[in-house]
Amino acid sequence: MTVTPAMEQMLMQVLNKAAEVYGLTPQNEVSVVLADDEYIHKLNRQYRNKDVPTDVLSFAMNDQSADDAEPDIADTPEDIEILLGDIVISLETAARQAVEFGHSLERELAYLTIHGMLHLLGYDHECEEDKTEMRQEEEHVLSLLGITREQ
Repeated sequence: MTVTPAMEQMLMQVLNKAAEVYGLTPQNEVSVVLADDEYIHKLNRQYRNKDVPTDVLSFAMNDQSADDAEPDIADTPEDIEILLGDIVISLETAARQAVEFGHSLERELAYLTIHGMLHLLGYDHECEEDKTEMRQEEEHVLSLLGITREQ
């Protein structure tokens, strides 16, 4: 699957909006890898002991809760760059999920990008309360960009 300039632009818009919403600075760095199922399957097996492909993986450089994420990042001196972590998205899984959920690939990639970004900021969805909070944050950022479930 080919990554288009429109996809790249949309990913940047989501990341920039998340940076704005969560008070990140230009010194905060995130890498995004758009991969295939084979690659993300290997990562999922290696790092999560799950022998299946998945849609998105996040590898945070700092393991902290969402409550702790913003103050540490915001208090960083402006001349120091901080790598928040890596987001790996399977384009093949994203394409299948877009069809399954009845929306565009671009909308699915936007969702997976903010989902991964929130993980880097310390959000998780291990319990129902955390899952609800994370879903609200995802939808909030996407809505600020005019990205809805129907797209």
